Amino acid sequence: MIVELRQKSQVTIPTEVLKALNLKTGDKLEFTIIEGKIVIQPVITVPKDQAWFWTENWQKEEKRVDEQVKNGQIKSFDNIDYLIEDLDS
Repeated sequence: MIVELRQKSQVTIPTEVLKALNLKTGDKLEFTIIEGKIVIQPVITVPKDQAWFWTENWQKEEKRVDEQVKNGQIKSFDNIDYLIEDLDS
């Protein structure tokens, strides 16, 4: 697809692209230059106080725990007394 660069450096994203990527007014787009090409990709911004959750290490641990749950390696307790008893053993 070819689009024209207009005044104030504006371009219109073709409808086919909007539909294919489910883009809506107000969505954020990131522009990068790779080997002389413009790459545009949708991004979701995360509030600063939640950024810790998206760190590489936290996500690695999330995946590890998900695997433990999937493999039945996580214990659950019906009440706090059973939990404390298990912790003491």
